[in-house]
Amino acid sequence: MDHGLIKEPKPVESRPWSRGQKILSPRNYIFLKDVLWLALTAFGGPQAHISMMFKILVEKRRYLTEAELIELNALCQILPGPTSTQTITAIGFRMGGPNLAYLTLLVWIAPATIIMTLMGLTMSYLQANNISLRFTRFILPMAVGFVSFAAYRISSKVVNTKTGIGMMVISANISYFFNMPWVYPILLIAGGAVTALRYKAQPIEPDKNIKINWSNFILYTAVFIAAAVLGGTTQMRGFKLFENFYRNGSLIFGGGQVLIPLMYSQFVEFKQYLTSEEFLSGFAIVQALPGPVFAFCSYLGALAMRDYGIGGQLLGSLIGTVGIFLPGTFLIFFVIRFWGELRKYRVIKASLEGINAVSSGMVAAAAILLYHPIDTNLANIAIVVGTFCLLLWTEVPPPYIILTGLLTGLLF
Repeated sequence: MDHGLIKEPKPVESRPWSRGQKILSPRNYIFLKDVLWLALTAFGGPQAHISMMFKILVEKRRYLTEAELIELNALCQILPGPTSTQTITAIGFRMGGPNLAYLTLLVWIAPATIIMTLMGLTMSYLQANNISLRFTRFILPMAVGFVSFAAYRISSKVVNTKTGIGMMVISANISYFFNMPWVYPILLIAGGAVTALRYKAQPIEPDKNIKINWSNFILYTAVFIAAAVLGGTTQMRGFKLFENFYRNGSLIFGGGQVLIPLMYSQFVEFKQYLTSEEFLSGFAIVQALPGPVFAFCSYLGALAMRDYGIGGQLLGSLIGTVGIFLPGTFLIFFVIRFWGELRKYRVIKASLEGINAVSSGMVAAAAILLYHPIDTNLANIAIVVGTFCLLLWTEVPPPYIILTGLLTGLLF
């Protein structure tokens, strides 16, 4: 393989996988440095992450073409899990096989997960020492503003038919009035099934010839079953937490913002591992960080294990991190090998419309549910609306918005 810059990459489906290349060859070492730079500077969620990947990985380094990146990102949007994480992992897989892909994943998630783990420990310390969280009072409604903006941005990009709008409205209402953990996967499956019935509207792709290596899917399924059995039989919190994170990581389509309603229902309302104040504070903080929003689960895991001391919290953070990222990693390793053929099936393309519409409705309902614990007064309403407007009409980076809220809460 050429260790220089690739000037004219082959299409995704025809490019051979990298085999036998040294993991830390000069080219791969530079690639990992670029991934670290993205992990430290890519603010703003999956859409902003992809924009920076275009700039650094396509325009500057030319590891792949623009068309290849768009196609890989489309694949990851179809799969459950963290979209931008799966995309950059898939790029690592294409460049150097599974080993480089694992290193890519670790480098990408490390900064945000370490910071969110520290935030979880800090929050536990404040609560244990009866230190007031009043300084977070302004970032709580800001977090609602962020979720509201996410609902708007997701729906405006992926819901563009009457059927999609109807499904989004139905999903929002069901998610709001029947706010139970088991509701969300049923909605996602039902949404995909409804629009899959309209597969004939998709263009026909000939010459489908899929050859499947099932090893990663078997691993994914085996871990899913083992986690469910251990969580149900042992009743140990660590196993139960891993099962919760792994299951949710297997069901979330649309990126980190869709994670919020599921986790709020599971960890605040159903199991009461966190208060709504702690949850919203952590979500606001992760919005101010670069890298994957799924790093929020490192924070959730640390707080869910606070009864077991600092060691337990560190274990909880590790459980949250591994549990939420592992399903998407297994699935992208499984599908990337035959994606070129799978994408020719019309049913796959058609189901995405329903999944996206349902996800948009879930995020819209989450914005309302997250506001419930916050006092309804003019100041909080103004902060929610103001945050939404800043995100919509200005280019003020999210970290500046959150830091302003924290500083205001400390000073006043």
